[in-house]
Amino acid sequence: MPKFLFEASYTLEGVKGVQSAGGTSRRDAVAQVAESVGGSLESFYFAFGDRDAYVVVDLPDNESAAAVALTVNAAGGATVRTVVLLTPNEVDAAAKRSVDYRPPGA
Repeated sequence: MPKFLFEASYTLEGVKGVQSAGGTSRRDAVAQVAESVGGSLESFYFAFGDRDAYVVVDLPDNESAAAVALTVNAAGGATVRTVVLLTPNEVDAAAKRSVDYRPPGA
């Protein structure tokens, strides 16, 4: 199953929600979201810096990841940035593929 990294930044409303319900409640809510689209939560970490949380999930496909991102962003408690993660084996397979490409100016 494909893996996705969601980088979340909480809004003021989202921060207040974490303060009142706690971090484990947020982790459990994210696990439920992943399961609702046929996936599972691999890891959830809060962080300092530009992003407030880093979440790795296994989801069935890009459409599922887009649905999760759209839903979270529309809810208003956080904004998320989605990163598709590749395994080393997937990168090996990509490196072996033949691609017809002409660089600019060639």
